[in-house]
Amino acid sequence: MNNQSTAEYLSGHEFFSGFNDDMLKFLSECSSTCELPKGQVLFRHGENADKFYVIRTGRISIQIPAIMGPTLEIQTLGKDQVLGWSWLILPYKWSFQTKAEEDSELLMFDGTAILARCEQEPKFGYELLKKFAALMSVRLDAARRKMMDEWNPAGFA
Repeated sequence: MNNQSTAEYLSGHEFFSGFNDDMLKFLSECSSTCELPKGQVLFRHGENADKFYVIRTGRISIQIPAIMGPTLEIQTLGKDQVLGWSWLILPYKWSFQTKAEEDSELLMFDGTAILARCEQEPKFGYELLKKFAALMSVRLDAARRKMMDEWNPAGFA
């Protein structure tokens, strides 16, 4: 996918709605396509985070590693969903881990370059932060609900 077609794709994507053409052009220039085979881990909890992704095809599982026992699957994301917000918030470490549930193609965004522009252009940074704050809220709520369902010891509220 070239920068022009990426910018066109982003302009029609709900997550990027409200971004002007300059913002979309910049984001497309900070993106590349990557393939993730079924079963491969994209990132692990605690690793350095400097990217975010949009899933073009396939399915990616968001997981929390358990202290003991199996990993807890929080959500499975699919086509056109945005993945990753830890690149935007200190300490820039992944809060979850992910694994491809099927062969997947992703748009990968250079979070370091985007974060630098956020610092230079607060309006751009604020618009992006609002989008990712909403995403964080959804993911954290899903994690809380899943942990309540799966790890519900007596007396846990």
